[in-house]
Amino acid sequence: MLDRARAALPEKTLTFERFETPAIESFLQGNKTIVRNFDVILQKIRRPPEMLARYFSKELAIPASVEGSKLVLNGKFYDRNLKEKLQAFVDAAVVCKECKRPDTKITEREGIKTLVCEACGARAPVKI
Repeated sequence: MLDRARAALPEKTLTFERFETPAIESFLQGNKTIVRNFDVILQKIRRPPEMLARYFSKELAIPASVEGSKLVLNGKFYDRNLKEKLQAFVDAAVVCKECKRPDTKITEREGIKTLVCEACGARAPVKI
């Protein structure tokens, strides 16, 4: 009976993953790459704009600045490269290491940043 009940469920309820890394929409303007949906990305990952801008700046070894709802990177980069860097950021500073959920926040205590999961209560140091 359990097998029949599971077979009757729609496919969407059988998946356990509810968080997807947002897609990056960028365009080139001269020597600069502008991420136009930076505010949408920040809303999904629930991190301050300075943190993500600083991460991109360090990883790509270029200056980055936030201008309104856009991120401006001084260099030519394609969506594929930026998506890989964003995925690495999400894995390191957004998703819980134990339960793999994005319901986390970063707290700082005595100079040590800690990723605290609001779903399971796990804590893990963050190196960002």
